[in-house]
Formats: sequence, C-alpha cells, structure tokens
Amino acid sequence: MKHFGLQIYSIRDHFTTEEDTREAFLEMKKMGYSYAQTAGTYDYIAPEKFAQYAKEAGIEICGTHYNWDRIKDDIEGTIAYHKTLGTTNIGIGGMPVSARDNIDGLVAFIDEFNALAREYAKRGFKLTYHNHSFEFKKLPDGKTLFDYLVERLDPECTSFVLDTHWVQHGGADVRRMHERLSGRVDILHLKDMAAWNPETKAPYITQIGDGNID
Repeated sequence: MKHFGLQIYSIRDHFTTEEDTREAFLEMKKMGYSYAQTAGTYDYIAPEKFAQYAKEAGIEICGTHYNWDRIKDDIEGTIAYHKTLGTTNIGIGGMPVSARDNIDGLVAFIDEFNALAREYAKRGFKLTYHNHSFEFKKLPDGKTLFDYLVERLDPECTSFVLDTHWVQHGGADVRRMHERLSGRVDILHLKDMAAWNPETKAPYITQIGDGNID
C-alpha cells in the first residue's frame, strides 16, 4: 500500500471547532495519512471550510459515515454535501435499531437502502454500509443479519466498509469474510482486536500488531 487513510472517529475530539479541524488535518498529513473518512455530521463548520482545510493539508475525503435520516429525507442536500467534500461514497455506520431485532424490520431496511442506493447511483454516488459485531447475531432462521446484508444488498450500487475488529468480535473469520465480499469492499477499516483487558474483562480495539487477529 502506498497510501493510508484515517477514519476520523478515531480523533473525533479534535473535530469540534474550525481551528481544531484545520490543525487535525495538518497533523494527519504529518503522520503520513493521505485519506480521511468522516464520522457523522459536522454542523459546527461549513462544509466548504471542512473541505478546504482537508485539501490544504493534502487529505482527500474518500467516504463518509453520514446521517441516515438525511440520506433518506434530503437526497439533494446529501448529494450537495458529498460533492463539496469530493467523495462519491455516502455511508452509514450501522443500521437503525428497528432493523436489528427481527427479520421483517431488517428486510424493510435493506429494501429501503437499495431503493435509495439506486437513486443515488443515477447521480454517480454509492451507498456504503459499515459493520459492527451485532450484525453477526443469528436470527431464528439460522442466518445472521450480515448474511441478509450480503445476500440482499444490491452489489451494483452499494458496497461495504468492512471493519476487521468488529468482524472478529462478531465471531467471523476476517480473511474469509473479505474473500466472501470480493469486489464489494470499497473501504477497509484495519483495526486489531486484543483478546483480554484485565479491567473490563473483555476484548478491545487496539492498533495493528498489538492484538490477536491473524
């Protein structure tokens, strides 16, 4: 790999004011990053300023984690925002709670996601889905929520933001999952998972090389 990016949720405390935003992008570049993926909305700053500071620092916005309600209810505004940032990847960080507990709710979410993705695709954009570990919960029919996503999301206009830590945390095999999604992963979140924190008595996210993922 020649270029690396940072999901800026990792440094979210530095994205609260205009000046902090400018400095954060500059520090990212000094650390060797070339790309950034956003995490949520940044209503404290004009999108034009946000994009300006990234560009001045030499950071390209490769995708977003955006607000699901805005994606649904304000297609034009969402497109304008992502045009300003200079990315065609419009993403969400996880499905709504209503889709997590039953098959009907899950299928309804997937159908809506596909319908919206097709509308955005007409304008040159793609909807992306980022996983956590709850998607690997088994449903009464023996499938996981993630199985439904893989089987039903339209590969022509959607893609996955595959998160290695959350795949491992969910009990799935990271390498096999990446192979299963061949051609459908536009952004890969490389996070390691350490097996045991003596304080919380649970696995935890850590930097690559300090955990237990192969």
